[in-house]
Amino acid sequence: MATTTTIEWTRGDDGTAGVSWNPVRGCTKVSAGCDNCYAEAISTHWNGPGSFEVVRLVPEVLDAPLDWRKPRRVFVNSMSDLFHADVPDEFILEVFTRMWWAPAHTFQVLTKRHARMATLIPTLEAELRRREADLTLVDCPTPLTWPLPNVWLGVSVEDAHWARIRIPSLLRTPAAIRFISAEPLLGPLDLTGWLGTDGLDWVITGGESGPRARPPHPAWFRSLRDQCAAAGVPFFFKQWGQWSPDIDGPGHLVGVLPSGVVLNAPSPDDFAEGSATMRRCRSKHAAGRELDGRTHDDFPATSDHQEPTHAA
Repeated sequence: MATTTTIEWTRGDDGTAGVSWNPVRGCTKVSAGCDNCYAEAISTHWNGPGSFEVVRLVPEVLDAPLDWRKPRRVFVNSMSDLFHADVPDEFILEVFTRMWWAPAHTFQVLTKRHARMATLIPTLEAELRRREADLTLVDCPTPLTWPLPNVWLGVSVEDAHWARIRIPSLLRTPAAIRFISAEPLLGPLDLTGWLGTDGLDWVITGGESGPRARPPHPAWFRSLRDQCAAAGVPFFFKQWGQWSPDIDGPGHLVGVLPSGVVLNAPSPDDFAEGSATMRRCRSKHAAGRELDGRTHDDFPATSDHQEPTHAA
């Protein structure tokens, strides 16, 4: 079972929508980027308050990718975190087995549990090699190549504090593609030490959406764009979110300092020097996806899923 998703960074090269695959559902919060979790809002709407905090395995959907005929990009666990402490090692192994056996698809795994991912990945390799050698298993559709060339590993990085913690851990983890999702971006990021050769392969960023969305400063996104351009790293600007730098029209106005401090005032003239004027929009679609007049939809360069590989 898969669900078509409107998340822009999952779409295919031909523009078709990607899918989400959720063999795990439910999660718990670990940092400020989790405060207004969209997945929690969805779970609460359908299943009631507190439902999202119960981590539930969904083994009946494990084999779904094996039945998909058309190659697609797949967001793994959009409704959870694969490396959550409540997900057994054995179940994560089953997820990686299916990703190995479905080489036509590209699987995008995003986590805030960087430490467990870095620790567990070498163990997964050893277990997969044992499975490949086990003659009692059905014939594997493809020989095992490690790291799996169709699996991209990423960490969520909402501010400089978590960048310093999660990115080095990610870069120590074997992966075909390593990426970060700086969304919601809650402060400025300096990635220059982690871009370039043997560094990050892809940077996604965006503002926060939803009724409690925190406004960003446009300079944060511009800085990431320019850092990526200088290093030759693909840059993907997903959305402004609930707040737009276009101040025309209705909507509450705030000023955002480069540090992230939000200033409330009745008019742009009342904001402190250096602040950016942001207007609350009725939806993320109204705020749009253009940064300085253009969209940024860059993906890592791939060819038949043979991504550049980095070994730890």
